[in-house]
Amino acid sequence: MTAAAKRPHLLLVMGLILSVFTATSAFAQNGSGSNDRVAKRYAIQQTQDGYGPPPITDPSLETKVEKIPLPDFVKEKQTDPAAPKAGGAAQAGDGQSFDMQQSAQRGLDANPQMQSARAQLTGSEDLRRQALANFGPVGTVSYSFQRVDAQVVGSTSLNIPANQIINATQGTNLSTTRTSSTRVGTWQNTYQLQLVATQPLFTGFKLLSSYQKAALTKEQAQANIKYTELTLVKAVQQAFLTLLQARANVSSNKDSVARLESQYKVAQAYYDVGLKPRLDVLQAESDLAQAEQDLLKAENNVLVQIAQLNSLLNLPLNQQTNYLGELAYIPFAMNIEDCLDLAYKQRPDLYMAVKSVQIAERDAKIAASPLYPQVQAQAIYQREGNTLDLDVRDNSGGTVPETTSFGITASLQAWDWGSTFFGFQAARENVKKLQADLAKLRLDIGYQVKTFYLNIQDAAKRISVARTALEASKEGYRMAVARYQAQVGTSTDVLDAQARVSTAEYNLTQALTDYQSALADIYVAMGMKKLDLAAAQ
Repeated sequence: MTAAAKRPHLLLVMGLILSVFTATSAFAQNGSGSNDRVAKRYAIQQTQDGYGPPPITDPSLETKVEKIPLPDFVKEKQTDPAAPKAGGAAQAGDGQSFDMQQSAQRGLDANPQMQSARAQLTGSEDLRRQALANFGPVGTVSYSFQRVDAQVVGSTSLNIPANQIINATQGTNLSTTRTSSTRVGTWQNTYQLQLVATQPLFTGFKLLSSYQKAALTKEQAQANIKYTELTLVKAVQQAFLTLLQARANVSSNKDSVARLESQYKVAQAYYDVGLKPRLDVLQAESDLAQAEQDLLKAENNVLVQIAQLNSLLNLPLNQQTNYLGELAYIPFAMNIEDCLDLAYKQRPDLYMAVKSVQIAERDAKIAASPLYPQVQAQAIYQREGNTLDLDVRDNSGGTVPETTSFGITASLQAWDWGSTFFGFQAARENVKKLQADLAKLRLDIGYQVKTFYLNIQDAAKRISVARTALEASKEGYRMAVARYQAQVGTSTDVLDAQARVSTAEYNLTQALTDYQSALADIYVAMGMKKLDLAAAQ
């Protein structure tokens, strides 16, 4: 047959092949005439994980798929005590069960940070009492003993009789007297009791400023407790949300592994009967191995987050605590103006910054106190004796048995080469610095509230988009599986569709986590202690 004669036959064969391919594709992508053909043909097939690929219509091929063993690296694991087992029940574990609110409350009750803040408050109250006590008189008691050993040196005049006789007989003028020295030993014991009472009358406002500073420090410590509570609650909530995200990623990775296991078996079965190349099997096995690695990382991340939460809640790190909860959308109805108003009124760190400025002002007054006169009153009672009981047993020495004195002293530092002045100037500059820090903190608080408010809106929009993308990716995966089983699609199409499902699940999980994290952030930014992230009233 000539080439010209063969051409009509070739065109006819190609037309038949094209018609069969078109009909098969249409059959794989369309239903039987209804308006929602795609949804009816690729309706969700309920499986253990909620959905799965359409079943294989060939019974013999389906039986062959079920008998194909999985690679050795695919194993069954259960590392999270709160995750459901195969039967659907939750494992109790060897520890208590906590939801987010209970976890935050446990952290407030048992975390060492709170113990540190409470100890600081107790110490500040003691400092306030100390400053108050400094207003009263100070009494000192002293008892002393002194022994004095001495020698008294004396002199006497003695006559010289021989010189007197010579002077009388010969008329000479010799000295008729001479001086003789004498040494007499003496000693004395002195016992002295002294009582001194000193009352400060004016210290250049130092005592008053010190007391005011101590009182402000106590108020600052009280605000620090609230600030520590907010910081700890935020840390617990963020760790809790990260744990929920890790669990959701584990669930998503398990679904991904299940889908890839199914694809691996189907590709292997098709390869065994000669319908698909070996490349499809290798691609499916490679993606299955990658999904298994991702699952191992996700499970390890769950264990890490459990350990972190145990640490924040002051629980044993190895305790298998059940943290119960799930990522969900919680409405937030407050507007930005209300959020800013609450933040400026309730933020404990802003209150602490105001107290820091006031404390610095008191420090400046204390630094200037040496420039003022220092006035104090003093009363002294003194008793002396030469015995232990302060009695006078003899009249030796000049002991005064008892004296009482009272007086007022005023002193003023004349000069110190500018030491006090420069110290006062440094204290004033510190006040200006803290005032500037306070202004900056207020600006930062407004920025934080605005940022977290925008993050809430952004995450809420992403949740809606991610849910739509997840539904579309699931439908695309089912269509890709159906096309592959109908011999009109490739293994790459199935694997790509599976990857899109995993990405969509991850994006939805991330959006939900970011939304609740933004809620935790904005409540802390407003100074509100919300243990359960419930909707604001």
